[in-house]
This record gives sequence, structure tokens and C-alpha cells, in this order.
Amino acid sequence: MSRRGPNRRRFSDWIVLAIAVGLGLLIAVPLLLILINSFKSPGDYNSSGPLALPTGLYFDGIVAFWERVDFPLKLWNSFFISGMVAVLAVGLSMLNAFALGIGRVKGRLWIVVLILLANMLPQEVLLYPLYFLFKQVGLYDNPWSVIITFTVIQSAFGTYLLSSVYGTFPKEVLEAAALDGAGRWQILWRVVFPISRPTLSVLLIFFFIWTWNEFLIPLTFLVSNANQTVPVAITALQGDRLMDVTTTSASALLGLLPTLVFFLIFQRTLTRGITAGAVK
Repeated sequence: MSRRGPNRRRFSDWIVLAIAVGLGLLIAVPLLLILINSFKSPGDYNSSGPLALPTGLYFDGIVAFWERVDFPLKLWNSFFISGMVAVLAVGLSMLNAFALGIGRVKGRLWIVVLILLANMLPQEVLLYPLYFLFKQVGLYDNPWSVIITFTVIQSAFGTYLLSSVYGTFPKEVLEAAALDGAGRWQILWRVVFPISRPTLSVLLIFFFIWTWNEFLIPLTFLVSNANQTVPVAITALQGDRLMDVTTTSASALLGLLPTLVFFLIFQRTLTRGITAGAVK
């Protein structure tokens, strides 16, 4: 039995590895096709198809998309909106979860259920009320309309997650801090925040990427070219007759690279946050 155990574990590990490699290839194939076709000329694409390697590097598609949509401006808009939403949503989630998970407000369970149900609403339901609201307050076609909307949406999920985490927070730690004379704000910033920092960092990364990839609400509320985000700018050119397949692939590549770079930069932070949460 002792000899068969390790062999069985090794065999199962190989199966898991093979499945992981297969899934990775399925995910990587579309990205590889985008990368290949981004550097093809239209003639090269028409003659060899989408699967063949380019005969030479062709940068006109990338340059054409870069100049046509003013890509640096769209990149800044996406970074500004996604960054502000990530920071504000994490902060609001932490304050709400502290009140619900540690403060033990009355009706805590019903409030959490209400937040969860609100988070399940489709974005299409929110479009007309928010459109009318932002028109009235003068925030229509303003990045802050998208920032406010997604801060509330993302913080609903963050509140639900963090309230469950804070609900299991060690009472001994909180009581010791209170005996030392710490108030609620001091307990929050000097005790709860440092311990839950790995979880907050994971939420920050997810909120940034989720907001970056959003399309419907930015398309509805940011109508001027100067305020559009990268996904909206890419889609706005899909119906342009001047757009060819290689330029479309180049636009997809430029839209993908920032989130990929952001993920690679904060990969260790994400891994440490998930690991720390699992250990705790």
C-alpha cells in the first residue's frame, strides 16, 4: 500500500497537469492569433490566412489605430477611471464591512442579503435611472459618472465578501485593543486594516481589472471622444470601413496589453493575498 500511494498521487498529478496545460493552451490560442495578425499586412493576411506566421513585421495597423483613436488619451481615461474605482470601492467596502462584520449593526443579515441582491441586478436595469440622474446633476459625459456607478457596484461585492471575513475576526484582538484605549477608528486603521491588507489588495486588483473591461455603462455615459475608455474606443471602430482585420487585431492587442502588464506587476501581491486568506 505504501508503494502504490505515491504512484497514484504522481499519476493524478500528471492528469491535473495535463488538464491545466490543455486549458492554458485554449486560453493562449486566441491571444496568439491576435499577436500574429497584429503584425501582418492586409495582403499577407488575405494570401496566407489568420493561422500563418507573418512574412514580415507590419506596424502600420498599430500606428493607424494609435493615431485614429488618440490611444494615449483613451489609455489615461481607462487608468484614471479604473484606478479611482478600485481605490474608492475598496475603501467603501472596508468601512461597510467593518460596520456590518465587527460593529454588529442591527439587521446585519438583512442588510448583507439586500446588498447581495442589489449586486445581482443586471446593468441594463440601471441605465435609464442613472442616465436621468446624471443628466439632472450635470455629470453626464463625465468620467465621474462611471466612477460613482462602478464604485457602488464593486463595493457591493466587496462589502459582502469582507463582512463575512470580518465576522470571523478574533474578538480577543479587538478586546485587547479596546482595553488599551483604542477607539473605533484606531481599531479599524491600526488593527483590522493591517491584518486584512492581503484581502484588500486582492480586491483592489480585481476591481481594477473588472472596471477596465467594462463596456456598456462607459459606452452609455461617455459619449464624447475625449472621455471614452479603451474598450469603447476599440468597439467604436469595429464598424469603420477603413478598419481592416490587421488593424482590428492591433487594436485588440493594444487594449489587452495594459491589463496584462498590470496583472504581471501585481501577480505576487495577488498570490500572497490569496495564500494569506487561505491560511487565515
